[in-house]
Amino acid sequence: MNQSLASHGGATPAQAASSREAAIASITEFLAFKLGAEEYGIDILRVQEIRSFEEPTRFANSPAFIKGVINLRGVIVPIIDMRIKFNLKQVTYDTFTVVIVLNIGQQVVGMVVDGVSDVITLTPDQLRPVPEFSSTIGTDHLLAIGSVGNRMLILLDIEKLMTSTEMGLIAETTH
Repeated sequence: MNQSLASHGGATPAQAASSREAAIASITEFLAFKLGAEEYGIDILRVQEIRSFEEPTRFANSPAFIKGVINLRGVIVPIIDMRIKFNLKQVTYDTFTVVIVLNIGQQVVGMVVDGVSDVITLTPDQLRPVPEFSSTIGTDHLLAIGSVGNRMLILLDIEKLMTSTEMGLIAETTH
């Protein structure tokens, strides 16, 4: 993927589409997970591990979606609750709630989701373009809509999302 396009917030729609197409072409396996009623997918190569949810240590004055940090074998990992970030109405912590630990650049980040279902291999003919619409996730953070039988997965560009300035987690220069 052309990193200069991926990290450049001022890219034209054509450049953004080209960057998205390059990212999709390089990813074939996605980890599928649930947030509310929707199913999402992220590049499996970004996933370090999947853990059960444990209450993180909270930081004062941090945004509501940043739950805090955990100590993962000596590494301090920020924990992001994607359900809060995506404005889901009901956020409950139960036995299905998990943390997907991601490697993004040189940073390890955890994201809380409602559950993980499986790893899905998608071919180019199973991918549909993302329609332009207003949502809590910028369409530049979406790769495509994956269609597997009667399932539809919203495929996230998780690196671009986690390095976005709105998340405030990772410097964009770490790509």
